[in-house]
Amino acid sequence: MKIAIPVNEKTLNSSVSAHFGRAPYFLIYDTETKESAFMDNAASTSRGGAGIKTAQVILDQQANALITPRLGDNAADVLEAAKIEIYKSIEGSAEDNINALLNKKLARLSEIHPGLHDHRNK
Repeated sequence: MKIAIPVNEKTLNSSVSAHFGRAPYFLIYDTETKESAFMDNAASTSRGGAGIKTAQVILDQQANALITPRLGDNAADVLEAAKIEIYKSIEGSAEDNINALLNKKLARLSEIHPGLHDHRNK
C-alpha cells in the first residue's frame, strides 16, 4: 500500500501540514518496501484549484491512502472517485501517523470543508 501525507519538511519526523493543497511537500510511503519518497508540491503556488491539482498528483503517485488533517470538497471528490481511503491525521510526525494507520488507530476523515479558494499558506 502507498500512503500519501502532506508534510512541512522532507523527513519522516516532519509534522503533517495543516494544508493539503498548499502543503510544501508530500511524503509517499510504500508499506511493502518501507521506502519513503518526498516530492515538492508544485500545486502549492497555484492561483486556484490547488486541492484538485494536488489530488491529481496523489493519483499519479498511485497512492491507496491519504492521511491529512483536513480536505476540501473538490479534492475529496477526486480522491473518493479514485477509491483512495482518506484518514484524519493525529498530532505527531508523519512517521507517527504511518504507524497509527498500520495499527488501525486512525479514523476516516469525515469532515470535508468547502474549498479555500485563492488561499495562501504564508
